[in-house]
Amino acid sequence: MIHLDFRSAQPIYEQIVMQYKYLLLQGFLKKGDSIPSVRRLAMDLDITPGTVAKAYRELEQQGLIETLRGKGTYIAGVPERKPDEGVIEKVKEKMKEQCTELIYQGYEKEEVIRLVQEVMEGLQGGGEKDA
Repeated sequence: MIHLDFRSAQPIYEQIVMQYKYLLLQGFLKKGDSIPSVRRLAMDLDITPGTVAKAYRELEQQGLIETLRGKGTYIAGVPERKPDEGVIEKVKEKMKEQCTELIYQGYEKEEVIRLVQEVMEGLQGGGEKDA
């Protein structure tokens, strides 16, 4: 279920976090579903357990997963919380970079907006379930 891009500038633990968020938003994972242990996922992905542990800590801090000692790690669901302005600013900066690249590639404002709408529709359950 988790696929890593070892050539990406994005750290491996962040890729894991983002993919679990995506799988949850798409409905591939639901509240109460079991996910692999740190050791199991590390073995499956051929990465160090410390990297997976860092991703799982981040997911726990965000309230997306919970670990029950002796039982395993489970999806806790999508937490209800107020947006973090620091995170929003980081996302806006990344979006600015991506939009700059699209404009450089010849996209007009309307095409960029249409592309963002297409991505949002995919995130809100309109995507195919073959990830």
